Formats: sequence, C-alpha cells, structure tokens
Amino acid sequence: MNEGKVWLVGAGPGDVSLITVKGLYAIRHAEVIVYDRLVNPELLRQAPEDCLLINVGKNPNHHPIPQDEINAILVEYARQNKQVVRLKGGDPYVFGRGAEEVEQLAKEGLAFEVVPGISSAIGGLVYAGIPVTHRDYASSFHVITGHMCQGNDPQNWHAFAQLDGTLVILMGMTRLVEICQQLMAGGKSADTPAAVVMYASQTRQQVARGTLATIHLEVERQQLHAPALIVIGDVVNLHDVLAFSATQLEIDQEFVC
Repeated sequence: MNEGKVWLVGAGPGDVSLITVKGLYAIRHAEVIVYDRLVNPELLRQAPEDCLLINVGKNPNHHPIPQDEINAILVEYARQNKQVVRLKGGDPYVFGRGAEEVEQLAKEGLAFEVVPGISSAIGGLVYAGIPVTHRDYASSFHVITGHMCQGNDPQNWHAFAQLDGTLVILMGMTRLVEICQQLMAGGKSADTPAAVVMYASQTRQQVARGTLATIHLEVERQQLHAPALIVIGDVVNLHDVLAFSATQLEIDQEFVC
C-alpha cells in the first residue's frame, strides 16, 4: 500500500472471526480507521499501534457526526495520501450508506476498494438457527429497512405482506409493533412465525420467538432492544433444530495477511 486509498470494509455481524482475510489485511495495514458503533473492538486492536482511530458511530435518533462530515473525513485523509479503512458492521452496501461514501470518493477522483462483509441479514440469522431460505418453507427472501430517510414516504408494509418467502427487517426495533400490525392489516396471517435476534453472532446473543401477533410481547418480556434483526416467515420454526453453540475464536496474531 504505497498510494493513498480508502478501503471500505465490511466487519461482519459481530463475531470477530467472521472478518474476511482481505478485510483483516486492510485493517492491519491501515494508517487511519474510521469505524462505526457496532464494530467489534477486537478488530481495532488488529490495527498498527500508530493508526489513527476515528469513531463516527451513530445511535438510534442520535447522529453526532452527520454523513456529509463522514464523507469529508474520508476525503481529507485520502488526499493526505493515507491508507484509510472505513470499517462498517455487516456488509457496507446493505443499508450501510457505503455506496454514498464511495460515490463521494469517486466524485473526488480518489482511489477506493470495497471489501464485502457477511451481512447480519443472512449471517446473523444463521447464528440464531434461522436460514433465510429452505426448499420446504421459503424460496426467496427480502431484506427491508425499517427506518427510512427523513422526508421519504414510509415503507409500504401492505405490499410487503403480499410477498412470499422470508422477510428480514433491519433497523426496525423501534417500530416493531407498527410493522407487525401493518403486515397483518396487509393480509399476512397473525399466526405467521416471527423472531427477533439481538446481538446476532455475539456471545450475548438473545432470540425471541413468537408470531406476528405475539412477538412484541416476547420481546418486551425478554427486554430485547436494538441492535436486533426481525425475521418473519416459516423458516423461524427451524430454530429448534438448527440452533447451535458457536465456537468463539480469536484472531491469530501470527496469521500473516
């Protein structure tokens, strides 16, 4: 890495060992890391000792560093000929605003590379024993954001209710009751299996199960909160069979990449 460049790296759903080899390579050679709130801190410990770490994490309804300022930070350090890693939870292009950041870099004529990550919408559910597809239950899946940009029309949940397959909803916990009510009003059966997975793939992972009509009650009983995934569909019933205890691995410092 001799010339300035921004590496947009997906950190995966939370389990530190799910980082890709290329993602780990970028982190270990970074001069600046601009990272989000949900990134596993262990990944930051893989960076060089003199690496500048910049936290630009957002909390629900609280964005201390606006997106345009994050874009400006990436541009600033790339122009200084630095190796910059933009480290984002999950996959950078799955509701992560990664494309917006790359658009700005491209507009400025700066070098960049995107390193995909394991999306929580798929990998996070795997750790909960819930596959997004199954030949007997779902031949398709749909990943939906529960939080739209300000000024945009709200999601058309009635239309989503007509879709076959699995619905995976990210960033929807604050609207869980409304989402379930809207899906039922759109024709989805109240008995449709539903689950919420909090801290997916991490040692503190918790799973609540129920139906469209009852899942909010189970979430309240377990006191689950964001960050969490909402999944709706018959594949939820496979949890009892497919759930497993994950092996917790550390990143080997001797692993050279």
